[in-house]
Amino acid sequence: MQYVCEAPKGRTWFRMETEAEAAEESRLMRHAVERHFVMTQRRARNSYVQGPGLERDIGLKAHIARTMPVFLTLRAPDGAGLVTAMLPPGGKPLADFPVIIVGPENADPYADHADAIEALGRHYGVQLLRARCYPYAQK
Repeated sequence: MQYVCEAPKGRTWFRMETEAEAAEESRLMRHAVERHFVMTQRRARNSYVQGPGLERDIGLKAHIARTMPVFLTLRAPDGAGLVTAMLPPGGKPLADFPVIIVGPENADPYADHADAIEALGRHYGVQLLRARCYPYAQK
């Protein structure tokens, strides 16, 4: 995992970089982030245009990181999983991209972690409002 930013109360946001990290997040948080990670990673890999000869895969890792959504986890100081987030590629706003932010078992994370979610939004320069980011909110 890659460190992203600090949040209030000693919590920390990390970016998931591997399928194994996404699998562990799914297990820990009891939701399907692994399935979404694998699907979007495959889509990014399939969109890569290989270079010539021996250099054909030199830019693959960077292409995947640049084109697939950003998967993040908020961790407590003791390492406990608190929130999982999926932001657009590069964390930059995309009008039609479904930002998803959930707690364990897809519970609403905003009641306990709105300040940490706001810190993540500040880091990326986006507003992560509950009405747009929590897919199970009553409309």
